Amino acid sequence: MRILKTAFSLTLSASALLYGSSTYADARILASIKPLELLVRAVATEDMHTSTLVPPGSSPHNYSMTPSKRRALESADIVFWVGPEMETFLSRLLTGSEFGGRSVALMQPDAQAGSAEKEDNDHDSHDESHDDHSHEHDHGDGDDPHIWVDPQMALTMAVTIRDALAQLDGADKPALDRNLESFRASIGKKEEQIREQLEPLQDISLFAYHSAFTRFAEHYNLKVEGVLTLNPELSPGARHIADVQNLLRGANHPCLLTEPQFNRQWWHSITDGLDVTFSTWDPLATDIDATANGYEAFQQSIADAVLKCLPENTEY
Repeated sequence: MRILKTAFSLTLSASALLYGSSTYADARILASIKPLELLVRAVATEDMHTSTLVPPGSSPHNYSMTPSKRRALESADIVFWVGPEMETFLSRLLTGSEFGGRSVALMQPDAQAGSAEKEDNDHDSHDESHDDHSHEHDHGDGDDPHIWVDPQMALTMAVTIRDALAQLDGADKPALDRNLESFRASIGKKEEQIREQLEPLQDISLFAYHSAFTRFAEHYNLKVEGVLTLNPELSPGARHIADVQNLLRGANHPCLLTEPQFNRQWWHSITDGLDVTFSTWDPLATDIDATANGYEAFQQSIADAVLKCLPENTEY
């Protein structure tokens, strides 16, 4: 960040004593996707401006960056992204010399193993754009990169966000700490509420469009019987479709959780003639307001979508 300069240096010095960090230019914080912006907004102070790189309704799996988004990237003081396993279109940019020094990848290689330890401890403590069109996103190997749908992983990410923001010039570190602790408390409360809400779904057989739903389901002990496709860019093969259909036939009140970012035409052919219910959830939080409480609302939106799978709430 740049320190504001003025000819009235003596006045500025006096103001600095009175107002501290207000003499610094406001931070410009860029998040790759909306759910990460929700986490940033939960931790950031009011003088920090946040925005999202991937626009609403677009998928980070196949996004092509526009010139205006490239300019936003260039003007950002810090950029938060999941990492190369998710936003492949950003990999070369955010690991290179131009942006590598101000980018923070929130998914570490040991993210899944670390989350288990975190779950035990967290409650006890406080023109390159044209070259970026190839976005093969591998859902079959390695850790599932949709880490933001798990509230415990989200809390771990919030801690990393707080640490990164605290390094910015003029950052109000006590305020960042207070915001983080407030987020920790609110997420813990929301987590308990959702766990109670989802208790009746323990015996419902859930099917997901792709792996984005898996971490949420595992966190709340929900049963995911099958995933329609391992790669959202491609329609599944005939053998995989047959396997999923067999699982659907043998499932207990099967419910398919679809996503608005992907074409849904072939879902109907897969489920034609089968007694399957549907519900749509949005892993990218498109309609969630980017506020300090946005992540809680996002978690509740997922829970609400799953609750529609109950027989009494079913929509065919």
